[in-house]
This record gives sequence, structure tokens and C-alpha cells, in this order.
Amino acid sequence: SRCGSQCLEVETVETRAMLSQQELEALLNLMKEPSKAFEAIAVSFYKNFTKADQFKAGCVICMLIQDNLLTQTQRMVGFYLLYDIYRNEGQATTPFVPLVLEIVEQTSDAAERKFLLQFLSSLPKDLPKQSVQSFLQSCTGDEREIELPDLEAFRRMHQESAPTVSASAALGVRPVINDGSEGRWVSPDDISNVSSRFPEFPLELNSEELTLLSLEPAWARPVPPLLEATVDEVFWLSPSQLLSEPLWDYTMCVDTSRGTEVKELIGKAVKTPLPPNQAQVIVDGLSQDAKLVYHCGMTPKKLPELVENNPQIAVEVLLKLMGSSQISLYFTALVNMEMSLHSMEVVNRLTMSVDLPPEFIHLYISNC
Repeated sequence: SRCGSQCLEVETVETRAMLSQQELEALLNLMKEPSKAFEAIAVSFYKNFTKADQFKAGCVICMLIQDNLLTQTQRMVGFYLLYDIYRNEGQATTPFVPLVLEIVEQTSDAAERKFLLQFLSSLPKDLPKQSVQSFLQSCTGDEREIELPDLEAFRRMHQESAPTVSASAALGVRPVINDGSEGRWVSPDDISNVSSRFPEFPLELNSEELTLLSLEPAWARPVPPLLEATVDEVFWLSPSQLLSEPLWDYTMCVDTSRGTEVKELIGKAVKTPLPPNQAQVIVDGLSQDAKLVYHCGMTPKKLPELVENNPQIAVEVLLKLMGSSQISLYFTALVNMEMSLHSMEVVNRLTMSVDLPPEFIHLYISNC
């Protein structure tokens, strides 16, 4: 419905009914007191509805007005409450402005049009203290034709300030249709005569009928047609040669505790000499997995301390790093460290194990 699409701009209602049956009855009773001042009705409204429920109550008022279920005096009360709910919010527009603009254009009731035009601008200071009846009496006999302002300007202002809603969200219609078989439905032109035609005008409404949930059109989603297979795709229609054996990942579920232990022991070996059994754990770990040397936290800066504290481990680490792109940095650290028996032992064992770069050997000897 129009009200549904407008009110959806402010919040989404997840429950089916906007108000409970008890709240709906309280709202209808408030709107049946034309002898009370507008501000007194508003005070009673705020006592019955918390800040969180006032928007929902406003949406219900919109639905009752759009479905022409209210008398002239009840509509006036409803319009005043729609105005007063957001009167002190300091907003450029309210979610109920589109409804007001629509009714200003359509209504033939001069009093109602005068009231709504004041809604759009600013209500007179003395109006809240007036009752609905006194306001209607003040409009009686005033035959002057009310000139409408530029309503499109109000619409543009509302569209600029209101949150945007997708086009699909505003396409739904109210899932409830009022049955006019008992003569309860009233055309807009007969609103001013409702009170005389139906003095009591009982509204037998179910709160579940007043909802923002909409009946939306079903979108056609045809099954896309199948494209003709190309020559390259024909094979996959009936594959004849597929892998009969799965490709196993043999690294899954491998015990990684040894790598953690080796990392901890190398960190310790840089600082202090290790006992033979711990040194052997490092040697065995590097022998089983040479890649552990790249994940044990070893750097060229730590090499001199490792050489001095554990030369055997330093030799094993350097041998595993021979294929690394950083081996030259380790050789530089070894050459620049202070000469000692341990450094000489490391270089000697490396010379017997692998072919060292000649420039490294010459540089090391020149520093001796």
C-alpha cells in the first residue's frame, strides 16, 4: 500500500501486527473524543504509547485514514497526532508527509485541507488548545477557496531527507481488503457526513489487519535454456578417463611437535651450551626435515653466538642452509666475528663437508 511503502522508509516491522488488540482499542478510544483539546488528546496518546511504539501507532492511523474508516473528527485527531509525534524532533520532514500531500490534493473537505496545509507549514499556537469541534466550527461559513502551495517542493524536500527504499520494496499491496458489504465503507466525498449517517460508527478491526507487511508480486524466474555443447565440452558429458585413486596429502596429521622442540632448543643454543642429548635432538630433527632450519628462528645476526656456544649445531645449521639464498649473509657473519677456536672448528668442518666459495676462504684466512 502507499502508506506501507512510505512507512518502510523509516523502519522495518518484523512482527505481523503493528499494535496489539488492546493498543488498537486504546488508540480508537482516544480518537473518539472530539470535545477534548488537541493537546489533551496528545498527552493521553503519549501515556498509552511509548516512544518506540509511537511510530507504529502513527502507521496505524495512516491505514485507518487511507481506508476511510474514520469520521471527520477522528481524522482530525489522527492528523494532529501524526503532526505532534515528530513536532519536536527537529527534522526537515516526517514519514507521514507523503500521506498528507496526497490527501491535500484529493480531499474536498475545506476544514481538512486547511488543517493539513497548516500541518505542512506550522500549526497556529492556539490550535493545540482548541477542541476538534471548535476548530470545525471556526471553519464553518468560510467560503474562501484555499490556494494550494507548491506541493512538489514539499515532495522533493521529503525525498531528499528520507532514507531511500528499493523500488521492489514499494511495489507490494496491503494483504487486507475492507469488505463494504455492510455499508461501513465511506467514500472520501462523504467523510463530513459520516457522523450523521453512523452516529456510533463501530469499528470491528482486528489488529492483525493493520500491518506493513505487503503482498508483493511474484517475480518470474524462467529456467535458463541449455546451450549447445562445444567440441571441447562434449568430453565432459561422458568422461571416460578419470583418476581412479585419490591424491593423498601425506603432510596431513603429521606430528609437528618435533619442529617446536627444535625451535626452542636452537633459541636456547644461541644463549648457552647445550648438553649432548639436547644437541642430538637438534641434529636428528634437522636430518629428518631439512626445512626446519628455515622455521627455527635462526638469523645471520645470531650465528656468532651459536658458533661460540654450540659449534657442532652451528655446522649442522650451515650445512642445511647451503642451498639458501641467504647463505652469503651467514658467511659474512662468520668472517666478521672475532677469531676463536670454535669459529676455526666450524670453518674447518665446513671445508671438509662441502665446497666453500674460494672468496670466503681467502677472506677468512686474511682475517686470521
